[in-house]
Amino acid sequence: MSDRLRAPGTGISRREFIVAAGSAGALSLAGCAAPTGSTGTPSHPTDQSTEPPSQPTPTDHSSPELEKWVAEVPRPGVVEPVGTKNGNPYYEVEMREIEQQIHPDLPPTTVWGYDGQCPGPTIEARQGDPIYVRWKNKLPDEHLLPVDTTIHSSTIPYDSTGVRVVTHLHGGNVEHTSDGKPKAWFTRDFEHTGPKFEKKDYYYVNDQPPATLWYHDHSLGITRLNVYAGLAGLYLLRNNHEESLGLPSGEYEIPLVLQDRSFNEDGSLFYPTAISGTDSDPPNPDPSIVPQFFGDTSVVNGKAWPRLSVDPRKYRFRILNGSNSRFYNLKLFEYDESDGTTGTGGPPFTLVGNDGGLLASPVTIEERLEIGTGKRADVVVDFSDYAGQTLLVHNDAAAPYRGPNINTGGQQPLPEVMLIDVAVGDIDDPSQVPNTLTDVPDIPVDSVTEERYLPLTMSTDEYGRRLHLLGSDAESSPHRLYDPVTEEPTLNDTEIWSFANQTGTSHPMHLHLVHFQVLGRQPFSEYDPEAETIDVEALEPPAPEETGWNDVVTANPGEVTHVLVHFGEFEGLFNDQIGWYMWHCHMLEHEDHDMMRPFSVLPDSADDINDDDGSSDSPKSIPGSRNSTSGTHPAE
Repeated sequence: MSDRLRAPGTGISRREFIVAAGSAGALSLAGCAAPTGSTGTPSHPTDQSTEPPSQPTPTDHSSPELEKWVAEVPRPGVVEPVGTKNGNPYYEVEMREIEQQIHPDLPPTTVWGYDGQCPGPTIEARQGDPIYVRWKNKLPDEHLLPVDTTIHSSTIPYDSTGVRVVTHLHGGNVEHTSDGKPKAWFTRDFEHTGPKFEKKDYYYVNDQPPATLWYHDHSLGITRLNVYAGLAGLYLLRNNHEESLGLPSGEYEIPLVLQDRSFNEDGSLFYPTAISGTDSDPPNPDPSIVPQFFGDTSVVNGKAWPRLSVDPRKYRFRILNGSNSRFYNLKLFEYDESDGTTGTGGPPFTLVGNDGGLLASPVTIEERLEIGTGKRADVVVDFSDYAGQTLLVHNDAAAPYRGPNINTGGQQPLPEVMLIDVAVGDIDDPSQVPNTLTDVPDIPVDSVTEERYLPLTMSTDEYGRRLHLLGSDAESSPHRLYDPVTEEPTLNDTEIWSFANQTGTSHPMHLHLVHFQVLGRQPFSEYDPEAETIDVEALEPPAPEETGWNDVVTANPGEVTHVLVHFGEFEGLFNDQIGWYMWHCHMLEHEDHDMMRPFSVLPDSADDINDDDGSSDSPKSIPGSRNSTSGTHPAE
């Protein structure tokens, strides 16, 4: 097969889809939301007289004035196993409410943390060595933040006692019963559990390349609140090969969890609510979900406006964008702290790894390093030429990112992230960045068996609130979370997932279970709806930071973003899993408000239905089979 790929053979054709949705997409790309009804079904494409009501995110709140660059960046602790289970390390990690000094000028802030830390302690695991984790809910009965009880109200028992949580290992190639499904939630001491709760002890097989993974809450309808409250932490998977490369290690390897937060005068977290749809019936909810959140304070590893002291040598930074909605576009600059001005550019980022592990070769980022929400960047920075200097980690990503409010005064930027102080002196540095890091086999384009055209659209809910939705090539209308499953790959299939962004902002699209390779992008204007193939050579290639294995990709407005996905073991990497998983936008406000869908990996034979860890609560089977009719199974 050549680099031209077949169009989907079932469902609506691309011509029919573009005709049906093109006008709506043009509206949203111009900064307006497409005219739609509350059910999520697009209106007639010629009806462009209305748009969803304006839904401003509250921006009149300002955090207290804080002196910048006071606190030192802390390093998250490392959690240790408490015993063994089935011969494997066994961890118990408690979620509980704590008081944390986020800035010296603020009173202690009430946050939620794993094992009393925010962000949570790092779990360090070895490739090929499985572990068990029991995530223990010891949180109060009442939520720390305002809860909108209209979100998924037909499914969530908001009147029950206790805060719902469930932990997802983001980037984990794991069994579906340990994936942290949104409806597998549980309350304090497992008193109440969700309809998809199956086990207390999660099993992480760790049969995937060494990588910077992370864990965070994924509870249905309140993920944005639980993560904002503090429920997130890093999970580092290591192996002997990576450790033999000579990359900076030990004290010279530093995790950096980037988040944005807002605060009240008493030090408490501020999280906005919004009221929209002034003439709606039923009455507007209060509190109400906002379409996105951008904090006005940079927080790194749980400290506001911090600084990091380093020696003049190479460091390895494991960077996570743990913000709710904010993108980062990072660059280092020389910085004059006396007057707050920047000078020339500082040392470049050398990217050695992505979401799914090491790159084949290091990539020097000469300009900006883009990190979408939920993404990780494993970088090396050499400070040897900057002894005695102060550097600013600068962010020029607009908020919303590539959105309709750019250049209209509606931005909520966060340009200053943290300072780095480089010590003076001559430091011996035995670390290196080799020219070859690992083998990253290319997924062959000619192995593709299915291409899925997946539109990202806009609508409104029953209150007139802005609603981002996901569609499929099988239906002309976008879907809600609970609509029947439309993506059902079979184990060992290779597919192209094509995200067609018809909204007015960039979306970081995340697939659970799998890691993919970015194939490229094309504008709508260059997309031929009559073509039966995709001309891969005509696509805009992925950015340098998008090489290697990814589990989050940025889908920009007006573009179709294509990724290559293989479901199962590939060239000795990753492992076979079947069952139900999720794909969604990783802007947490979006995924909470229905920009999330399940997909099901079906077995290619009865022999593939097996037990991952030998325990009685592991999956023995999943609904459906490779001969089932797509779209007949209920959503997770």
